Amino acid sequence: MTDGRNGRRTLVLLRHAKAEQSRQGPDAERPLTARGHADAAAAGAWLARHELLPDVVLCSPARRTRQTWHGVALGMTGSPPEGGPAGSTPVVRYEPTAYDAHPDELLELVRSVDPEAGTVLLIAHNPGISLLSALLDPERADPDGLRTTDIVVHHPATPWPDVSPHAPLTARHTPRG
Repeated sequence: MTDGRNGRRTLVLLRHAKAEQSRQGPDAERPLTARGHADAAAAGAWLARHELLPDVVLCSPARRTRQTWHGVALGMTGSPPEGGPAGSTPVVRYEPTAYDAHPDELLELVRSVDPEAGTVLLIAHNPGISLLSALLDPERADPDGLRTTDIVVHHPATPWPDVSPHAPLTARHTPRG
């Protein structure tokens, strides 16, 4: 684990990959499309190439966000999230409050991360994830918000428990598998 107290903290925000539009049943159970699975793996490969491997993953428990995380993990490592070498897998927290969350609720989740974590990956839904990015850096955030599988990288200057709406956006990427 990177030392987030003394090192650089990195917050990666990821909107879930493309999900099926309409299904009978609850919204939280919508699965990813074939394109969504490919895009999630492409997102993981991009994160690995840019050395943005998370120490902590905060993920909505919705089916599409869990499937997105699984695809990202496959893209980062070539193996399922639970299949990596000892010590190489991040702490994964499936957070019910991340589903249908407002940006301040997502910010509270980020503030709850272990202060020693260096890189945190938050996988959630619109509009909350886009609004969180805009809250953290209103000048650089995309005014149209994050599209499916969009990644934005913020660098908070304060420890996780003190993260405030002043975390510069330093990179963005839209993976397509």
